Amino acid sequence: MNETSTPVAVVEEVEVARKETSGEKILPAVEAVLFSSPRPVREKDLAELLDATPAAVQEALAGLAARADAPERGVRVEKVAGGWRFVTRPEFDSLLRKFHEVTERSRLSLPALETLAIIAYRQPITMPEIQEIRGVNSSSVLKTLFEKKLITTAGKKAVVGSPFFYKTTPDFLMRFGLNELSELPRPEELDADLTATVEAREIAAPTALPTSIHVESDGELDDEVSDVESED
Repeated sequence: MNETSTPVAVVEEVEVARKETSGEKILPAVEAVLFSSPRPVREKDLAELLDATPAAVQEALAGLAARADAPERGVRVEKVAGGWRFVTRPEFDSLLRKFHEVTERSRLSLPALETLAIIAYRQPITMPEIQEIRGVNSSSVLKTLFEKKLITTAGKKAVVGSPFFYKTTPDFLMRFGLNELSELPRPEELDADLTATVEAREIAAPTALPTSIHVESDGELDDEVSDVESED
């Protein structure tokens, strides 16, 4: 008796045929999932959940984003940290803060921002390397960034003492509205932007001391900050 086997290509075609291929049909479901999720949802996860093809998911997301991108809507759809989510429009920030009785912003101190920038641009990087760039002890700042889930460990360096490597997290991308690390502005772009900011402040208030962080082309930071907060 001769046994016959179905070619793998045929099986894959059958499986694809069983999946939903219409983005319009799954759009309401995609909207419901994004609306209910506290974190960005990846396209791959949406395809698996809805048993749909990647093309159908992309079509649904594009349609959803187009519908939300209207002046009469209070929310929009954005791609961040490798996934998609609903966010409120920035023009309603003060209104929502008033409604939710939010009186203070969760801001990072200047030292924390400086350390986070070093990690973002030089990751993976160890604490001794961070401290060499900053010139001060950075343990308390790293602890703060850990507590805010903006950084995490990434293994250990194979040197004496085996210091931990540090890298940014998906929460870092979410906080700064980035989809991936490649979207970080180039050092020269930051340099030009900060220079323009300082010049504008000097024109508005010539006697004021400018506050800036200068990013060199090799990614290192030159601290030019006056009146830095008490945190290291």
